[in-house]
Amino acid sequence: MSSPNLESRPRPHSLGDLFLSFTWLALQGFGGVMAIVQRELVENKRWLTNEEFLEDWAVAQIMPGPNVVNIALMIGGRYFGLRGALVALCGMLAAPLVLVLFMTLLYSHFADHPGVAGALRGMSAVAAGMIIAAGLKLAPALKRNPLPLPFSIAAAIACFVFVALLRWPLGYALLGLGTLSCTLAYRRLKP
Repeated sequence: MSSPNLESRPRPHSLGDLFLSFTWLALQGFGGVMAIVQRELVENKRWLTNEEFLEDWAVAQIMPGPNVVNIALMIGGRYFGLRGALVALCGMLAAPLVLVLFMTLLYSHFADHPGVAGALRGMSAVAAGMIIAAGLKLAPALKRNPLPLPFSIAAAIACFVFVALLRWPLGYALLGLGTLSCTLAYRRLKP
């Protein structure tokens, strides 16, 4: 897949811009961040195309650690090397760390309040909805996937069954389905 030259499209103007952009993403992303990251990096800032975002997100999924932190490291590294990766990482972690510590103090005082328990249950439903919405928004990019759409859908369903219903560890499901998918894609792309 050919992507436009990195120099000919929008990019972070400086390390400060990179830091502030990822700080802003981190502050918006409590619970379900994929939809927010995709909208901000692809649609608003246009630092990535939709296809590049999907490729980076796929890599971020299989790397250890939080997916959005992995994406921040990849994008920071792409534009500014190691310094950019570290600045993007700091942007993702600094403000949320302070907020989480503050919220932990609050939660320790109000954890037994029924309103707090209800709010947490409601937030989990919102997060699930955001993940589904992001998946639906990114689905059109599957048309350019080297694997047929029915296979992609079957792999997604199989992963859901393995993890949600059979309670397999996600790593096993990704290892099996990812190896199969990568092998088939490699065979279809091989000249």
